Amino acid sequence: MSITVVGSVAFDAVKTPFGERKRMLGGAATYFALAASFFDEVHVVGRVGEDFGAEDMAVVATRGADVSNIERVPGGKTFFWAGEYGWDLNSRETLDTQLNVFQDFQPELSSASRGCDVLFLANIQPELQLSVLEQCGETKFVAMDSMNFWIGSARDALIEVIRRVDCVILNDAELRQLTERPSIVGAARAVIDMGPSSVVAKQGEYGAALITEDQFFALPAFPLETVIDPTGAGDTFAGGFVGYIARQLDSSPAEPTLRQAMAYGTALASYSVEEFGTERVERLTAGEIDARVEDLRRITQFDHVPAPLEAS
Repeated sequence: MSITVVGSVAFDAVKTPFGERKRMLGGAATYFALAASFFDEVHVVGRVGEDFGAEDMAVVATRGADVSNIERVPGGKTFFWAGEYGWDLNSRETLDTQLNVFQDFQPELSSASRGCDVLFLANIQPELQLSVLEQCGETKFVAMDSMNFWIGSARDALIEVIRRVDCVILNDAELRQLTERPSIVGAARAVIDMGPSSVVAKQGEYGAALITEDQFFALPAFPLETVIDPTGAGDTFAGGFVGYIARQLDSSPAEPTLRQAMAYGTALASYSVEEFGTERVERLTAGEIDARVEDLRRITQFDHVPAPLEAS
């Protein structure tokens, strides 16, 4: 199997109550690739400027990711985002956004990228997501992400993308905005009615939920005493989730595969937030991931001992 991810490769400036970084590697495709490459071959499709150096590219290529589809624009500047988190790390303030070379991004996929078995459409303009779908062949599984801006400004194109994918990964607020349903389960089922077979609702420090037509499964976030930087946690989760599915995929993923994928996505995201940016995931090992998945299994398992309830 092989995975293609199309999205941003960027630089970030982040400040949290625990420190700051004036310039660090970021971007949805970067975080996704670092996580998914634990499981399978990953082709990264993106666009950077001349300021994106060989060392930066080497980080994206950690664990063998194919970066030949990352276009470097001579004289251009790489997409840049700056933000600040307060003590509530579930919310952040955007201080600066510079699209730079990403403003004119038109994804052009190589034959290897087009021939992928699994495709992840990271958070980019829905029209660009559609153009990627048109370029790809007979993919076995397609997942996508989006954001509130596209829900409000490009709704028709976004719904067309949703109609053509297998799994939608959004946060709870985005699901409510998209469907105008107050319940996460109701909102997810409304999205499933549009075409996908599954929805993942990201809920930050509260974990994530998986909803299919007739099943519901949820995991809490891994309990951490200290969270340094939540930037990229959602994309790291997506990389673990989609990467695990790619490793196990023969046809449409069965319910046990989806549930196990949730555990691996949760474990990888928990490591991502322990340090700034990609720093922790860059040196992460497979053994560490498996150990945290086992810890998740242990802390979420319980035995049902019937209580001595009185009959009414």
